[in-house]
Amino acid sequence: MRYLSTLYVRHHRARIQHRRGSLLVSTPDGRQRVPLEAIDSLVMLGAGQITTQALEACVRKGVRVAALRQGGAVRFVVGPGTGGNVHLRLALYRAVADHGWSLRLAKAVVAAKLQNCRRVVGRWARDANDCAVADDLHYSANQLLGRLPRVMDAETADGVRGVEGDAARTYFSAMRRALARSGLAFSIRTRRPPRDPTNSLLGFCYGLMLTEFVGAAEAVGLDHQMGFFHRPRSGRPSLALDLAEELRPITDRFVVSLIRRRQIGSAGFTEMPGGAVYLSDEGRATVIRAWEAHKETELDHPVLGGRVGRWALPSVQATLLARHLRGDLPVYPPFVLS
Repeated sequence: MRYLSTLYVRHHRARIQHRRGSLLVSTPDGRQRVPLEAIDSLVMLGAGQITTQALEACVRKGVRVAALRQGGAVRFVVGPGTGGNVHLRLALYRAVADHGWSLRLAKAVVAAKLQNCRRVVGRWARDANDCAVADDLHYSANQLLGRLPRVMDAETADGVRGVEGDAARTYFSAMRRALARSGLAFSIRTRRPPRDPTNSLLGFCYGLMLTEFVGAAEAVGLDHQMGFFHRPRSGRPSLALDLAEELRPITDRFVVSLIRRRQIGSAGFTEMPGGAVYLSDEGRATVIRAWEAHKETELDHPVLGGRVGRWALPSVQATLLARHLRGDLPVYPPFVLS
């Protein structure tokens, strides 16, 4: 099914081919032809197959191809050749290798994430109908604010990660409180595999978001594997994960709103043998529709001085980082909710 400029292929038996400038998606339910000119990304959510000819056509036309596992983890992202120039990538590698520079960038990313977490928890507190819940959430928001000086005082990247991990426990405890009466269970953050519907939603949406940042980094000429907060590790999109940290609280707010508004319930999930919980086909369709609407929302950008569509934020932040690495900006300005 297609929404806006992203084509989502959900069927596990789908086969994607290339025919005369279009993608031909075949499933047991029929065929659909989608012109390559009409999309900028293809997301495969099942175990479908794509031919080498179709993959080549996507790369040639600048269409990003991403495949996600059942829980939302990124299997691979394929796109056109890295943009920008080699001098920008050399600057990135120098920044990653420079302890002080890398630490400053890690602090900027984590400080922005904590500020956004605080604002999101504060929003949950204002929306709470129960005074006791609201008080608890306001307290958690203040705790998150209190972590900011510790981030700035950290002397090592491990120190920054320690503060972030401590803040994450406070944050997800607040999320559990915010969802206490939602009807969907959530106790602690579990990833591989997700053990409840909320964790399943979080993992799935994080995966969708991460593919955007991989594409944004490559489009401006950055190596998406060379990170600061997430140190480079073979096969890990560390820089994309770094940039995504700033938007995780916004994605969390989307997930909590989806649950609170009863846009998705327990019927949208499937429990597997062993206790893993994943979105069902119908659940994924519901989330995709809501996700594309969420990407069309606009947010105030403190650096640009205006409102920016959520869909554009990965490209904006990747561009700002590139400008900092080139020396056009003295510091990298992360995205902070206003």
